[in-house]
Amino acid sequence: MIRIKRAHVLLAALAAAMCVPAAGVSAGNGLPTTIGKGEGQLNLVAWEGYTQKQWVQPFTKATGCKVNAKYAGSSDEMVTLMRSGGGSQYDMVSASGDASLRLIYGKDVQPVNVNLIPDWKSFIPALKSPPHNTIGGQHYGVSLQWGPNTLLYNTKQVKPAPTSWSTIYSSKYKGKVTVPDNPIQIADAALYLSKSKPSLGIKDPYELNQKQFDAAVNLLKQQKPLIKKYWGLASDEIDLFKSGDAVIGASWPYQTNTLIDAKVPVRDTIPTEGATGWADTWMLSSKAQHPNCAYLWMKYVTQPQPEAQQALIFGETPVNPKACPFMNKIEAGSCAKYHLNEPLNYYNTIKFWKTPIPDCGNGKNDCMDYNAWQTAWTQVTG
Repeated sequence: MIRIKRAHVLLAALAAAMCVPAAGVSAGNGLPTTIGKGEGQLNLVAWEGYTQKQWVQPFTKATGCKVNAKYAGSSDEMVTLMRSGGGSQYDMVSASGDASLRLIYGKDVQPVNVNLIPDWKSFIPALKSPPHNTIGGQHYGVSLQWGPNTLLYNTKQVKPAPTSWSTIYSSKYKGKVTVPDNPIQIADAALYLSKSKPSLGIKDPYELNQKQFDAAVNLLKQQKPLIKKYWGLASDEIDLFKSGDAVIGASWPYQTNTLIDAKVPVRDTIPTEGATGWADTWMLSSKAQHPNCAYLWMKYVTQPQPEAQQALIFGETPVNPKACPFMNKIEAGSCAKYHLNEPLNYYNTIKFWKTPIPDCGNGKNDCMDYNAWQTAWTQVTG
């Protein structure tokens, strides 16, 4: 089952303060130092497919925490749900990078003690303390699964094999290009421009001043006549490649693997400019009613076997490399198929999603926030 990563709601005003108290037995910094007995239940906001019985039932049996899940269809819906009921209705959320900073700055989630999550030490280094869930050294949750946004192409129709994102901005494949229908796609254009037009000075594709932002948006406007369809569901893109209506586009590994299984001649690649990527985080509500069950859940689902089970059901990649043998046992070759055994420099080519905010990270506050991204995307695609 595949998420719909689309933005429909404008970003609420970001709160200036971030730090909120943690629940449970705590040290001087407010973080719990132990995990107490489970409270009997755990209420989650999650992507569909994140709470399957294969790993939920063993968790409940071991902890006594009954898992109740509310599935969300978009990151915006997740933010809204986490703010419902005064913020105390749900204990946790499996937030993607385009929602996590909204929840942090909105004080909807609280810091967590990663020392209580043993497998955190085994995580891919890039996802131990990524900027979309770690602020000033403070962890607001633990990473779980991720996926790169790759360049997908038909090997018979696209020759030579592409090595740059420039191919989806080229008239060579006019009417045969497809990209996600998501404002965060502006970051993909910015990433390409950071290499093709270094004079713009783009360092982070999610931190764009007005000039940089305008350049990325203008590139996407120039691209629009080339687009066959902006896809919202993975199945939309799969259908486009199966029918031949699209031969090249931005994608996820799930689409590649599904198309290969269907005998469609496709491959994907991380272009020379690098790629963006999404990464999900289990985040703890600032008003969680069942914090012990929440910590027990984070501790459990980051173990190798549950990580492997979820990855193969959902079509994504674990953050714990120790999941590799479990993945291969379930499906031979799946560790390599989902890029979990890549060298560390592979992850350094991926710029993981984070919510655009005014703070540019350089002492200035002149970056374009998510409101501007959503408005510009509507202008591009409308």
